Amino acid sequence: MTISVGDKLPDVTIKTNGAKGPEDLPTGDFFKGRKVVLFAVPGAFTPGCSVTHMPGFVVNADALLEKVDAIACMAVNDAFVMGAWQQDQNAEHITMLADGNAEFTRALGLELDASGAGLGIRSQRFALIAEDGVVKYLGVDAKGVDKSSAETVLAELG
Repeated sequence: MTISVGDKLPDVTIKTNGAKGPEDLPTGDFFKGRKVVLFAVPGAFTPGCSVTHMPGFVVNADALLEKVDAIACMAVNDAFVMGAWQQDQNAEHITMLADGNAEFTRALGLELDASGAGLGIRSQRFALIAEDGVVKYLGVDAKGVDKSSAETVLAELG
């Protein structure tokens, strides 16, 4: 079942690329006590994600961070790939979340079966705003980047 506005985010341990390599990051700890924008992409370094989705959040990072405590990007990739993509995209203000086994993605009910394209289970393209771990906005895109763009999220934040 897909998570909805008003639901509490599940607590799942994922990874982030720390100074010494991959580090465990419980999502309950990450979202606790703060306002966070989380956007998810089907895959790091993929064309739509690298050309359209991520750049919007990089360009709008300062405006977003005036309204929230953190911006995070998640993909069903490993922490090394997410760290390399962060550098490639000049996304130093964005926390990269690696959901390598799609555990958080599945817990959210937002998985995408891309096996037909040889990509396995991925995340749907989405963005959410969470306050203290509770979903306040959720925009999922079946095609394009309308509901999950940085511009849409900024408009939702007011």
